This record gives sequence, structure tokens and C-alpha cells, in this order.
Amino acid sequence: MREKIDKIIEVFLIALMSILVLDVLWQVFSRYVMASPSSFTDELAGFLLIWVGMLGAAYVAGKNEHLAIDLMLQKMKGKKKRRLQIFINSIVGIFSLFVMCFGGSWLVYTRFYLGVKSAALALPLGYVYLIVPVSGLLILYYTIDNSVKTK
Repeated sequence: MREKIDKIIEVFLIALMSILVLDVLWQVFSRYVMASPSSFTDELAGFLLIWVGMLGAAYVAGKNEHLAIDLMLQKMKGKKKRRLQIFINSIVGIFSLFVMCFGGSWLVYTRFYLGVKSAALALPLGYVYLIVPVSGLLILYYTIDNSVKTK
């Protein structure tokens, strides 16, 4: 199942990055060549960066390639190393659950409830911030799976 989730995230990230590149290219072209900057490209690029950043963070957490200071972990062996790895995964999982899942869900709910829309695209901001709890759930899944598979 993990491989399927990884593949879905990979394809989605590739699509988001492709759209982001095209959006920025159009922004530069319309601004400097046509001398008439497009009104939505800047906002869309910001929203796509949020999605790429949050989903990318979940993806690298699943690959155990995220930024980490693991000096203690490198020096340990056996049960101590396993316990520390599980402890680290637990801390990441707790953060993911409370800050990203619960906090992100509250953020999404309040944006929809208040009817907040973006300026240029008139897009409900709840859709933009929806990636926060989704990424939180993915990180939580990966940390649990990594803890179970820790040797």
C-alpha cells in the first residue's frame, strides 16, 4: 500500500510542478513580452508553492529523506537505536496529528465557514489550505509505518 501512496504523491507532485512552471513562464512572458501582466499568475504560483511544499514534505518524510540532525542516532546500535528512532517518529507523529491534522482542519473549516476567497482567483481559501491536514495525515501514516518497520 505504501508504494501506491508514494506513486500517487509522486505523480501529483510532478503535475503540480509542471503547472507551476507553466504558470511562472506565462507570468514572465505576459509581463515582459506582452507588457500586460496576467492578474492571476502570481496568486496561483503562491498557492501551488504551498501545495508543493506541504505535499513534498510528506513525501520526503515517507522516504526518510527529510532534514534531520541524527548524530545521536548514528552513534547508537541495537535496541537503543530502535527506541530513539521510535521516539523521534512519535514526536513527529504527535506534531503531525495535533498541528497539521487538527490545526489544519480547523484552518480549513474556518476559511470555508467565513467564506474567505482569494483576491485574484476568487477561490475559496479552504481549498488552498486543505493540503495541510492531508499532508499531516500522510506524515502520520508514514511515521507509524516507519516505527513498525524500524529494526
